[in-house]
Amino acid sequence: MTVRFLADENFPGDAVAALRMAGHDLDWVRTDAPGSLDPDVLARAVRENRILLTFDKDFGELAWRAGLRATSGIVLFRLPMPSPAEVGSAIAGIIGARKDWAGQFSVVEPGRVRMRPLPSKDQPHS
Repeated sequence: MTVRFLADENFPGDAVAALRMAGHDLDWVRTDAPGSLDPDVLARAVRENRILLTFDKDFGELAWRAGLRATSGIVLFRLPMPSPAEVGSAIAGIIGARKDWAGQFSVVEPGRVRMRPLPSKDQPHS
């Protein structure tokens, strides 16, 4: 099964290029729909069964309120931005190291990845 990603508008272009070069199916809001509102970006990720890649913390609250389907997911990067020469390979390495991004709200921090299952629309929110 191919993992499909949607890079938020704030996602670095070098990382988008590196992920595509690594063979990932990745669309990028900056080129496909610049200026999209966060709820629209999230709705697109759900509609297209894509895992959202972002540096924007606001997507956490939106995801919990929306009750994302298990085919979706969010990866929030909370990392110091690597140098432009390293950003692509650093992020591609993190994404490529796992296949279990779907259905999770993931936070990538220096040295660790925290994952929490997203509630589906039919589960009560805790």
